[in-house]
Amino acid sequence: MQQYIDFVTSNPILALVWVGLVVAIISSYVKQKTAGYQFVTPNEATAMANREDGVFVDIRSRDEYRNGHIAGALHILPSQIKEQNLGELENHKTAPIIVVCKTGQTAQQSADLLHKAGFSNVNVLKDGLISWNEANLPLVRKSVKGKK
Repeated sequence: MQQYIDFVTSNPILALVWVGLVVAIISSYVKQKTAGYQFVTPNEATAMANREDGVFVDIRSRDEYRNGHIAGALHILPSQIKEQNLGELENHKTAPIIVVCKTGQTAQQSADLLHKAGFSNVNVLKDGLISWNEANLPLVRKSVKGKK
């Protein structure tokens, strides 16, 4: 125990960094366990879509969506989710919802808002479309008019 006290007194900045990291890890763990959504892999997401009529919700920008999206995905911007302007998604309150973004980070806030809006089975695609592409799963690409 004396070694720890000596370390803290001679290295206060390192000790504070260590305490900060421990607090960050614990709070991240607690947040993940108490969140209204779960993370799913691309394989789990496709199983949800195929077996349970799951719905992919792509929250990326319109241009990113047009450049390639998961087949059947609904395009809803995060601003629309905040305003609860959910359109066609309202018909799927009890179906599994899989929120998709580019990396899986920005989808968490939208997933939380959907859970609060009454959707009972909200999920986030872990690592977003990056993991989808790494799993070699297909994307639908919108063709630009005038080009073949």
